Amino acid sequence: MNYENLLAGFHDGILTITINRADKLNALNKKTVEEIGAAIAKAQIAADVRVIIITGAGQKAFIAGADISEFADYDEKEGALMAARGHAVFNAIEKSTKPVIAAINGFALGGGCELAMACHIRVASNNAKFGQPEVKLGLIPGYGGTQRLTSLIGKTKAMELLMTADMITAEEALQLGLLNAVTVPDLLMNKCNEIAGKIIQQAPLAIASIIRCVNAFDDNTKNGLEEEIKEFGKCFATKDFKEGATAFLEKRKAAFAGE
Repeated sequence: MNYENLLAGFHDGILTITINRADKLNALNKKTVEEIGAAIAKAQIAADVRVIIITGAGQKAFIAGADISEFADYDEKEGALMAARGHAVFNAIEKSTKPVIAAINGFALGGGCELAMACHIRVASNNAKFGQPEVKLGLIPGYGGTQRLTSLIGKTKAMELLMTADMITAEEALQLGLLNAVTVPDLLMNKCNEIAGKIIQQAPLAIASIIRCVNAFDDNTKNGLEEEIKEFGKCFATKDFKEGATAFLEKRKAAFAGE
């Protein structure tokens, strides 16, 4: 599939999606959000894709927010539709059965921070900055930011960041629990690929079950413990479980097939 605002690369089971609007600091416009959604959907049915990495083009920004010029004249109905479209795509990232890693190579502001938070794992370069500055525009985060930020760092600090529009450094984000790791810019993709490589060695269906269970922990419409029971039981019906158990008993490395 050809994209207007994305670059897609694949190697060794890892699909790397790059937001390719460096001249706009990779700001999210409607087309870019649509293309991200299409790329994530395609990855779900691609048997060779095991892990997805999302990053931004250039050295300055992961995603520096939304493209304000596109929605400056929106009315209430158009604004709500914009948020609904964003939610659909970011929810798809969060619910992806293939783990999604955010490689945050600079500013992650507004929609950029929201996209990173929708990913399962977040790794940042030490020059990255995070923030939800929407209140400066008379807005609030519209792509899930009020909920995911609160879930990740707690209500007290989330309230402060959302209401002050303050930016925080990568190290601060790491301390707050927003990030999994921080590294230097030149080693960012190496670190993400290292994590992806570890995940790829594991059973794909079990990984998908873990994603569903952990997501259920924050979903008030489900009981996370009940979800865990269901998914745990389902694992026993997979060939990967039989292979994993046999390999353990035979003291060899398992060869998982995602079946």
